[in-house]
Amino acid sequence: MTSIKSIRKITPENPAYPFLLKQISDPPKQLYVLGNLPEDSPAASPRLAIVGTRKATPNGCLLAKTIAKELTEAGCTIVSGLAMGIDTAAHEGVVAAKGKTIAVLGNGLNKIYPSQNKNLAEKILELGGAIISEYAPDEPAFPSNFLARNRIVSGLCIGTIVIEAPERSGSLVTARLALEQNREVFMIPGPANHQNYSGSHRLIREGARLAVSAEEILDDLNIKPTAPEINLAPEEELILKIFLKDKKPLSIDRIIELAKLDTQTVNKTIAFLTIKGIIKETSGRYNLK
Repeated sequence: MTSIKSIRKITPENPAYPFLLKQISDPPKQLYVLGNLPEDSPAASPRLAIVGTRKATPNGCLLAKTIAKELTEAGCTIVSGLAMGIDTAAHEGVVAAKGKTIAVLGNGLNKIYPSQNKNLAEKILELGGAIISEYAPDEPAFPSNFLARNRIVSGLCIGTIVIEAPERSGSLVTARLALEQNREVFMIPGPANHQNYSGSHRLIREGARLAVSAEEILDDLNIKPTAPEINLAPEEELILKIFLKDKKPLSIDRIIELAKLDTQTVNKTIAFLTIKGIIKETSGRYNLK
């Protein structure tokens, strides 16, 4: 899948090196990058990490996928580690939303680890995301590398979301690193007696924010969802301009008069604009929502 020719190396002196990552106490001396590392600026898409256990429950995976998809649709970039379980589900949620995600590996980029996620890695790159590592392209996946890479996952982001973290989970390390980096940490709660949530619930008691939905996370971070792009036909654009100019409710007859279009075209266009949620009807008159 990968080749050393397609892997780029960036250092902290390079403008492409992530700004937030420079702010942590021990930023990587270099990053190896496959794909397109999303823009890193105050105006860029907010980055949020989603992490959790490799031995996730089906419900935990569904939660991770759903939250990742909804945050992506709200304009966020999701960061995770491409591991099995919660990481995989988070990346899959972004792919389902056709968004961009960053996968941080604990080994060199000449080999995707785990190998089961090779196809997922290809989809991440196809959608304009990135796969990154601080390790040279042929570096094997040593166990100690994965704890070290956790600081990169949290360091890239303004906040970290933990879903299903048992005691001694690597995701708890990521959460604590995020707190040390002065980043927000969110915990998704679960059944009180389930071992996959024992570490999560303890961190809530220690001060992590409790959240049950993407909407709560966005509200807490004061992130306003980006409006989706809507493709308009020429007739729709014309009638929309009329509403923007008049700024008051208009009857169908008045719209026909101002648009200089036939009745059938105006009725059809008004119907489409209503379905798209752009205009509304009140007492026989139409106006912008």
